[in-house]
Amino acid sequence: MGKEVLPPGDGDSALPVDLKKALEERYLAYALSTIMHRALPDVRDGLKPVHRRIMHTMRLLRLNPEQGFAKCARIVGDVMGKFHPHGDQSIYDALVRLAQPFAMRYPLVDGQGNFGNIDGDNAAAMRYTEARMTEVAAELLSGITEDAVDFRPTYNEEDEEPIVLPGAFPNLLCNGSSGIAVGMATSVPPHNAAEVCDAALALIDDPDVPVSRLLDFVQGPDFPTGGIIVESRSSIREAYETGRGGFRLRARWFKEDQGRGTWHAVVTEIPYGVQKSRLIEKMAELILARKLPLLEDVRDESAEDIRIVLVPKSRTVEPELLMESLFRLTDLETRFPLNMNVLSRGKVPAVLSLKDVLREWLDHRREVLIRRSKHRLAEIERRLEILAGYLIAYLNIDEVIRIIREEDEPKPVMMERFNLTDNQAEAILNMRLRALRKLEEFEIRTEFDKLSEEKGEIEQLLGSEARQWKTVRWEVAKVRQTFDPEKNPTLGRRRTTFGDAPSHDLEDVQQAMIEREPITVILSEKGWLRAMKGHLTDLSAVAFKEGDSLKLSFHAQTTDKILLLTTGGKFYTIGADRLPGGRGHGEPVRIMVDMENDQAVVTAFAHDPERKLLLASHAGNGFVVPEKEVVANTRKGKQIMNVKAPDEARLCVPATGDHVAIVGENRKLLVFPLSQIPEMVRGKGVRLQRYKDGGVADIKTFAMTDGLTWLDSADRTFTRGQAELAEWLGDRASAGRMAPKGFPRTGKFG
Repeated sequence: MGKEVLPPGDGDSALPVDLKKALEERYLAYALSTIMHRALPDVRDGLKPVHRRIMHTMRLLRLNPEQGFAKCARIVGDVMGKFHPHGDQSIYDALVRLAQPFAMRYPLVDGQGNFGNIDGDNAAAMRYTEARMTEVAAELLSGITEDAVDFRPTYNEEDEEPIVLPGAFPNLLCNGSSGIAVGMATSVPPHNAAEVCDAALALIDDPDVPVSRLLDFVQGPDFPTGGIIVESRSSIREAYETGRGGFRLRARWFKEDQGRGTWHAVVTEIPYGVQKSRLIEKMAELILARKLPLLEDVRDESAEDIRIVLVPKSRTVEPELLMESLFRLTDLETRFPLNMNVLSRGKVPAVLSLKDVLREWLDHRREVLIRRSKHRLAEIERRLEILAGYLIAYLNIDEVIRIIREEDEPKPVMMERFNLTDNQAEAILNMRLRALRKLEEFEIRTEFDKLSEEKGEIEQLLGSEARQWKTVRWEVAKVRQTFDPEKNPTLGRRRTTFGDAPSHDLEDVQQAMIEREPITVILSEKGWLRAMKGHLTDLSAVAFKEGDSLKLSFHAQTTDKILLLTTGGKFYTIGADRLPGGRGHGEPVRIMVDMENDQAVVTAFAHDPERKLLLASHAGNGFVVPEKEVVANTRKGKQIMNVKAPDEARLCVPATGDHVAIVGENRKLLVFPLSQIPEMVRGKGVRLQRYKDGGVADIKTFAMTDGLTWLDSADRTFTRGQAELAEWLGDRASAGRMAPKGFPRTGKFG
């Protein structure tokens, strides 16, 4: 006998367990439980267990659409006590959502009382509210008593609950579903029932129909709150083919004329899942934070219908631009994800395409049809058996009466005498005396013939797959008729429409979101940047840190982009609205952009996309670049001029006129046509002037007809015309000649 593994004891001894394995097993069990029994809906009826249990309980309480209401507390109590051992509030929240017309495209619960609103207010307590099922819920449960689905024991094994509902209504697609499980999530938007039924009919007619053809019927989601989907058809198709994607959803609005050229924008539908009160709060916060300069005020004038009034700053504001800025910053535009991750066949989580979801629903409907037919067939056979017994009894009525009167055990005697089954004999013995009328025999024969005919039809149905699909098709067409937009516009008409996203330039919208104000941009020698309000002319009062001083200043607007060129040949872009204010000394440029430590700022100016720039390096190389090409979209900047140490970018001037004047540190001046300098987007450039030693001091572009001007140290202006510049005129890359008399000693044109 082997050695004992466990030490003998009184049960207190500990067992060694592999922690990793134990955690994996327990976490996997928890994950599976969450996926199967809480978070993911079943593809066949579109319900999670809590919703299915609510529906089943309401059926047991006989809360049918045509009958009275019952207190929600009663429903929740029964759900919790019999089927769903979780918190009453979570069950009530699920029940409330099923009754909210702004949450469910086709509500499953008909609520009476306060069931919350689109502002996000909660429903009244369950002791005040009442509920019953809607016609849609009745469709989902249709046939549940006819062995249409399997039942399983409840958590305490005292009762039984359905594993899935018969689901005559395509609930998963029509009402949508969302949930977060462990390691996976689901998000299915609501759709239009008539469209889903049309697609299902097309799939029955042609099982190989492609998803693109189904999209002729199911155009896209149909949210209970309406709105406009601004998504391309190609991305919608891809989402439905793969089961993953998303839809951009925008609020519906119109321009309301107020007379005398004034107008308001009025929002009548907001995106699905957005709380109206929170949306308006957010807008008000943005107005106070001055992030919506085009918007003056927002008012909620909603009653039964949504009406949010947006008042523009002025009548000159473009309505589309105002709305575009709101779509960008608020929940007036949202993105609803599509992730059709559902329990396929009620067992396996899988991401299904639109076609797969419809296919599984239709297969379930066929299975329900077969099970109901078999159940009905068994009922008919039982009834036919009893009716056959009744007929034997009528034909031998006197003998039957004699046996019952005289025999101690009439049942076995009758069974033997007339060759009856146990059920037939029992039925005859239980017959009432009034059933012995002559008329009754005729009625029994009629019922027998009728049931025999029905039995034949059911047997034909069960024996032919084509007949089964024909019946399923008829059932789906019947549901389609209930939700026909023509016959039932309130419930059936599509609420969400499709549109193209307005083609407003991103730049326009970003500009529109910034309040336009004049500023003066100030850059210090040590690279500290700030913006002072207004266009200042006298900067003598501007203070700098000790040892620092003014490098340059220029006027701009808060809507401008500020461009900076560094000695490394890189351009950086900073929004003028993001510059630090005039209080204090500003902030170092290096904090605002990712600038290398060994580089310094050459110059800064407000961006003008129509302009061209002439760049020059210290060694005398340069080229012309369109200004719109130097704008950087990231903090890292954009390399425009390629320079290798010890050379560095030195000058940047607007390229205007037709000639260039360049002067070196050796005071030699050269004038040549601007056309000799190439236009490039990036590079080292070409030689502008040749030096034996030193480099470039200054450069200027000018129109020869106006002449070359410069300022001397006393701020006097000197101008030289074409004739006077003749000896300095030459070709690019020449050495030039000594500057004329009166040229500033600084070597700058001023």
